[in-house]
Amino acid sequence: MANRQAKAQLDHQIRHRINAGRVAVREQIAFFGRQFGEVSSEWKADDTRVTFADFAISEKIFAELRRDFREDDYCSEESNPQDEVLLLEARFAWVVDPIDGTNNYALGCSFCAISLALLCDGWPIYGFIYDHSTGALYEGGPGCGLMRNGKKVNRDAKVADAQTMIGLHFPMTEAQMMPLLELVGKYRVRCLGSAALMATYTATGYLSGVVDYKVKVWDIAAAYALCAAVGLRWQFIETTPFPLKRFHSQSGYLPYVVGTDSFLAELPF
Repeated sequence: MANRQAKAQLDHQIRHRINAGRVAVREQIAFFGRQFGEVSSEWKADDTRVTFADFAISEKIFAELRRDFREDDYCSEESNPQDEVLLLEARFAWVVDPIDGTNNYALGCSFCAISLALLCDGWPIYGFIYDHSTGALYEGGPGCGLMRNGKKVNRDAKVADAQTMIGLHFPMTEAQMMPLLELVGKYRVRCLGSAALMATYTATGYLSGVVDYKVKVWDIAAAYALCAAVGLRWQFIETTPFPLKRFHSQSGYLPYVVGTDSFLAELPF
């Protein structure tokens, strides 16, 4: 009885957060659109672009969530101090990438997204990704399925397995590229400039898979949950960040692959 009550309470806490996360992302879509291609930007020390909108969206999403969930942990590249390590001690944590594909966003290329992940005990259990190129809000997690604008995505595994397109992120070093030469000779390649969207499109079945050497945890936390929602295997090439126990805005890259079983079987990793 006690175990059932504890599970019911946890399920209620998760549902409450999922509903709040959906609202928090939706409330930023209009602002995201107004600033698209118009906002000024600057370059950070790690050679990535950042805009005023990155900071504003991050702060607004967290302000909305903190009203109900003060005890949760909040992780953002833009909001957390660059010289501090945040220890994640709460049961629940939120990881946001306010603009994934900032370079595209600043230049007016529509492949960009808002990415928000809910973590429980360090694992992504639900993700939200707003795809500006289509205006779709994807959401889902393990055991919850994948949805697009509130409707279930009926992913056809056979069609996805027969797909001939993959996502890659350039530039790559020669050592990174050499193991992929056979894949590049077989598959059509898409390079979107948004790590969140490439993994999301793998979840929907548009891409057979993704190989990306240059992502950080905020780039992929929400997409990780979306891929888990449809049963895809996500493999980190070097080390996994999950369960996430520490957050640092200057953390290292997390090379990974995700995709259909047949795609993963072709990889040398």
